[in-house]
Amino acid sequence: RGGPATSWSAATFFGGLPYRRCGDRRAALQRAMGLRFDETMTGTWRDASSAEHPIRFTAQVYAGSWRRFLGDGLAELTGTIEAPPLTARAALVGTIEIRPIRGRRIRYDFAFAADDGRRCTFSGQKDLRWRDLEASWTTLPAELRGPEGVIGRCAMTFDLRGEWRRFLASMRWR
Repeated sequence: RGGPATSWSAATFFGGLPYRRCGDRRAALQRAMGLRFDETMTGTWRDASSAEHPIRFTAQVYAGSWRRFLGDGLAELTGTIEAPPLTARAALVGTIEIRPIRGRRIRYDFAFAADDGRRCTFSGQKDLRWRDLEASWTTLPAELRGPEGVIGRCAMTFDLRGEWRRFLASMRWR
């Protein structure tokens, strides 16, 4: 699909965002990665008028070095997001921070272009609770932002029963 939603490159679009140690290095990471997995999250988002819309993202996670990943918990995130009417489908690029022990959180931050060309971001965090593992590891509250500020709030989940096999099968360790 052409037009404003795909007219930017991931490196240019991502370069202006405040993420650490990231860029458009997907090919290099695939050759020398320490960890790779795929994840799909689905749910709903509410816009300013409280209208509810579906949302889904499928992301590939890449951590190039086990040593660095164990130190800072950061990995790159690429994939697609569907969040009508904001975007029917758009490429996403960003980071995921996985800190289950030291920080007890999994943080998602990524950027994408809305169908009208606006630069948008998604930010969410799973707050991990050892007494409620299933819910805290599968529930992701998040926020969608655009140039004008908050666009909407999201309630997303990882479908543990339906996705766990695909999730585990996607894991690659080096």
